Amino acid sequence: MKKTLILCLFLCATYVVFSQRISPLSRPSDSLKTEPFINTIEQSMKFFYADYLKQSNYDSIISALKYEPKDLPTFSDEVYCQRLEEMSQRTPFHMDCNPTTLSTLKFFVDQRRQFTRIILGRAPLYFDLFKDKLAEYGLPIELRFLAVIESGLRPQIKSKAGALGLWQFMYKTGLYFGLEENSYVDERMDPDKATDAACRFLKQLYGIYGDWNLALAAYNAGPGNVNKAIVKSGNKKTYWEVRPFLPKETQGYVPNFIAAAYMLTYHAEHNIIPMEAKTHNAQLDTICLNKGVHMESVALVANWDLSEIKEFNPIYKTTFIPKSEKGRCLSGPLDKIYLVIHLEDSLYAIEKQKYGRYVAPIPPPKVLDTLIKNDSIKNLVPINQYQYYTVKAGDKINVIAQTYKVTIDELTEWNKLSSPNLYVGQSLTIKKAAVPAPVPTPKPVVTPKPVVTPKPVVTPKPPKPTPPPPPQKKYYSVKSGDNFSQVARKNNLTFEELKKLNPGINVNTVYIGQKLRIK
Repeated sequence: MKKTLILCLFLCATYVVFSQRISPLSRPSDSLKTEPFINTIEQSMKFFYADYLKQSNYDSIISALKYEPKDLPTFSDEVYCQRLEEMSQRTPFHMDCNPTTLSTLKFFVDQRRQFTRIILGRAPLYFDLFKDKLAEYGLPIELRFLAVIESGLRPQIKSKAGALGLWQFMYKTGLYFGLEENSYVDERMDPDKATDAACRFLKQLYGIYGDWNLALAAYNAGPGNVNKAIVKSGNKKTYWEVRPFLPKETQGYVPNFIAAAYMLTYHAEHNIIPMEAKTHNAQLDTICLNKGVHMESVALVANWDLSEIKEFNPIYKTTFIPKSEKGRCLSGPLDKIYLVIHLEDSLYAIEKQKYGRYVAPIPPPKVLDTLIKNDSIKNLVPINQYQYYTVKAGDKINVIAQTYKVTIDELTEWNKLSSPNLYVGQSLTIKKAAVPAPVPTPKPVVTPKPVVTPKPVVTPKPPKPTPPPPPQKKYYSVKSGDNFSQVARKNNLTFEELKKLNPGINVNTVYIGQKLRIK
């Protein structure tokens, strides 16, 4: 409950701040300087997401069941039916346990283990979005499993019949629910807009049939085919009574949905460990652009891999993001969108200089190579004043500071760190040091010297070696407002290193004028 409250407060504050930044009227020109409060929120959110992504219960279940990595658990029909009944108690869906369902479920258990692993790895990117939209329309959250059997959670997948996107909309159905398509954009591939359309479609179908399984059948085959099957069945009103009269593909649709829902609910009991998730939906942010740009320009200004930009923005058919009265939006990881927001003016300057007007659909070849070599364009992008370091396991802030020849205080200020603790994967901003141009040394004026007869050289006796002086201790006098951590950072030491130099010191209480050994 406490974590949920903290997350809500952070999200509210972040929403307000970023909504203000996105507005052209309130956003300043290019700048990477922000209010300390906002930077504190952003750093806190990074820590929260890092902890949030680690939360799971499958490890504890697998450990409790004492599974070995190669174990392939199976269960009796009674266990499968009991679990399906428990699922039915938590949802308005009827997870019916019958020979057809059991046969499909066992096929998934035996033949779809790798598929389940892959889906569980993709789920963090989409399932939170699905849950929010389903809750908005008052629909069962189990409907998120429908996108699993429709597309395998791949927004760019297209069926032989022409259905496209996470929810596999046909062209005409997509238009009916307001999904735009043109030469540059296909909103059937937009996760947010397509999910919203799917929710409206499913709610409409349930309103027609009053049975979720029949609504799923109509989603797959179309209401016309379901209506014909109902008539042929003698006007029956449940899916299983109508099923024999449905198209062959639709006869397996609901059993597949139930099997997928089962596998994603009980994957730990079947010793299935999810593939590692690359990104969680909570780590994404969005900026809506008011001019057309190429993704290549975005890649340059935000130091962002082009393939990743395309991956997070499947709505665009090409790498060109066209201008729109409503504004075309760009989604991606928080840190990348943060850079685009603050360097939006530079983004448009690069776009205009390289492509001219904001309508060119196809970028010239080797755009990035050309841009990088063009010094005049480099000067337009303040981001080149910075470099970035991704924290790895075992990294310490003092070692990173020494490597880049900066101080801990500078690292703390540039990244608005509230403590010297770092987490794996954290991106640190490091300002590049200005390298002064070499000053030409004037050639000395050579004047001829008179010839002098050299005197015999007397070699002096080497002096006796003097022993090196003992290492000198160096101390820091505590000032007003100092604490133990601040003293460590000021002297390029970690908390533990300073503690070792001062054994017996109470690190929680230091007083003004107290001498702390720092060398």
